[in-house]
Amino acid sequence: MTIQISIIGLGQIGASIGLALSDKQDELHRVGHDLELDIARRAEKMGAVDQVAINLPSGVRDANVVILSLPVDQIRETMEIIAPELKEDAVVMDTAPINEVMLDWSAEILPTRCHYISLTPVINPAYLFTNASGLEAAHSDLFQNGLMAIVVSPSANSDAVKLAADLTHILGASPLFVDPAEIDGLMAATHILPQLLAASLLNITVDQPGWNECRKVTGRAYTEATSPIVHLDGSLSLTESVLNNKENTLRVLDNTIAALQKLRLDIESQDSDALEKYLERAYEGRQAWWQERQSGDWLRLEGSPAVEYPSSPGIFGRLLGLGRRTKPKE
Repeated sequence: MTIQISIIGLGQIGASIGLALSDKQDELHRVGHDLELDIARRAEKMGAVDQVAINLPSGVRDANVVILSLPVDQIRETMEIIAPELKEDAVVMDTAPINEVMLDWSAEILPTRCHYISLTPVINPAYLFTNASGLEAAHSDLFQNGLMAIVVSPSANSDAVKLAADLTHILGASPLFVDPAEIDGLMAATHILPQLLAASLLNITVDQPGWNECRKVTGRAYTEATSPIVHLDGSLSLTESVLNNKENTLRVLDNTIAALQKLRLDIESQDSDALEKYLERAYEGRQAWWQERQSGDWLRLEGSPAVEYPSSPGIFGRLLGLGRRTKPKE
């Protein structure tokens, strides 16, 4: 029996999932859909999917697994469209940078005959320094040496949870089971905040008095500091992420403002010792983080035992056993 995986959204993450599964064609049939048909056709041509579904409902009707790899502002509407079409025991996953609201939406919209799991991919460090985005940034090894934060909804049974962990392993990443509030807090600091800081720096420089001369001397520091804005799924998507993760975003913004105010005081008072310690601490912290992030061996660093995973037949075999669960009450 061939398992159908439908990937909705064929940008960097969605297309990379498809590419990572390209050697499982004897077991899997990869169906792809994107709002932009040209992108879907290009993803098919590059081998990320086996078939393009022009019509979204028909693209998920026979799917055992549906992966929503979409900008945040498109996910709720997509759930509403696919909900009536989902088959018994289909496993629905998302790859959004916020989780609590995804669980709320899934409980509200998706039928109880399905399982829902939220994924947050942390990509291969080899691809952290690139300005490519969307389909052009897709790679079959995008998730190698990375993590996949997994948030389990009450609708998911143990086989669906194991499937998510095993699929993560096939993609080349390590599964990390987390609480939705915890991962939302982490993403506010590491995903949302850098984009907001980049937007702020751009808005206080670009098209401001003096920009005609300023733009001529911009260098590596300015380029790297403003690069997070390039990786936006769109201003509406970031807006939705911020507003649906408001408390965490406000917390990290307050911490940032406090740190900048302290830095300003040190500069104003010409406290060279405090300023040097502040910058040296940041430099050493960055160096230590980057070394650890490149190795990706978090189990060894944290002293945790290695985890064994089943072979791919065992992984996809879980899909065939999901129907044996006890169905929840409607």
